Amino acid sequence: MNSLADFLTPDLFALIYLLTTILFILGLKGLSSPKTALRGNYFAMLGMALAIGVTFFHPEIQSYTWIVAGIFGGAFIGIPLALKIQMTAMPELVAILHSFVGLAAVLVGIGTTLQGGHDAVACAEIAIGVAIGAVTFTGSLVAFGKLKEILGSTPLVFKGQHYFNLFLGVLILVGCVFFVINPDPLTLYAITGLAFLLGFLLVLPIGGADMPVIVSMLNSYSGWAASATGFTLHNYLLIATGALVGSSGAILSYIMCKAMNRSFFSVILGGFGGEAAAAPKTNAAGKAVRSAAAEDVAFLLENASKVIVIPGYGMAVAQAQHALREMFDLLHAKGVEVKFAIHPVAGRMPGHMNVLLAEAEIPYDHVFELEEINGEFSSCDVALVIGANDVVNPDAKNDKSSPLYGMPILDAYKAKQVFVFKRSMKAGYAGVDNSLFYYDNCSLVFGDAKANCDALVNSLSS
Repeated sequence: MNSLADFLTPDLFALIYLLTTILFILGLKGLSSPKTALRGNYFAMLGMALAIGVTFFHPEIQSYTWIVAGIFGGAFIGIPLALKIQMTAMPELVAILHSFVGLAAVLVGIGTTLQGGHDAVACAEIAIGVAIGAVTFTGSLVAFGKLKEILGSTPLVFKGQHYFNLFLGVLILVGCVFFVINPDPLTLYAITGLAFLLGFLLVLPIGGADMPVIVSMLNSYSGWAASATGFTLHNYLLIATGALVGSSGAILSYIMCKAMNRSFFSVILGGFGGEAAAAPKTNAAGKAVRSAAAEDVAFLLENASKVIVIPGYGMAVAQAQHALREMFDLLHAKGVEVKFAIHPVAGRMPGHMNVLLAEAEIPYDHVFELEEINGEFSSCDVALVIGANDVVNPDAKNDKSSPLYGMPILDAYKAKQVFVFKRSMKAGYAGVDNSLFYYDNCSLVFGDAKANCDALVNSLSS
């Protein structure tokens, strides 16, 4: 091992870290499309394995005991978790993993401080890393609680909360300045405590409709926390990797905000979501909804020429994606054109629906994003909405008083016939009633999405 360590000169380390960074970039590039996502994951996995492997031989490592213990401890927890986790639970898993990154940044910063002997620049790096990491940690815990439904999706707001958050931010900034002047661990503890509190208060007011944006935002925070930790540890690979995660998360947050016609600051300050605990069974005009059975849906589907399926979080909860694959195969065999329409914020994290459809092995060339397919609804015979709600709400286009107004939606209401698979008349995650349910061309199929999809498959098979 010593001879190999001697062979790994600083220049060779830098070259290997550069190669690893390139593999991570190729991984991100691959994840931009479902067709290349698996390849992207392989690139990222190879990059991480190379990064960990070469770091083992870094000359500054004095002992391997805690490193090996950490790797085996993490594997002991992570492997069973990855094997058992349901796809419906991926958003909360991502949120809790973000919290680990934030906590790691805090612990590294505190541990480095206790070693002493740091100049002003190093102290600034430590303070910034700890502050971002602490906000990421508690913010991600709150996001996990909301996604897991341990906490309600309704925003928790109080009078003057924005001013109080601003006050906390100023205190953290002042604390960072004091820490740079006098690197006292007590000052860093105070910064950590204030940042923990700020993380809670930043995410608690976020309502259900904005959770996809919050997940991607926390992803960005975790990246910047990791990058700051890289500066603290003088690890160029960690700096580069954290910057990749931070910037990609920020870009994704921007895309999510654009998809919802909301600014990033309105997400942080708005507390949107949960405006209504439940929707009434009639709209303001007293118009009742129509209901239908799976057999009625099957009859229209097999006599249609074009069908567009819109999946949502209800499909994920019911695990109905495999039944949808069976339906796709049956309709395709009957000569019916079937397409799947994905809204950017469908589900509770970016790409949630794409992952589920890929798991069911639905062909990628039949899955389309909002911009690609929205123009086809007017020529569509049947729009089949499986557990989606807010992303097909026409009020986003027609009702200026709706909190959803301005958000781009999938134009399902333009189809000749719309069927919505839904458990009840309860409002969606945004807490807003959906006027689509009262349209003359819309019928609701109540019940569990998987049970109804299975019944649909049985009717199409007979």
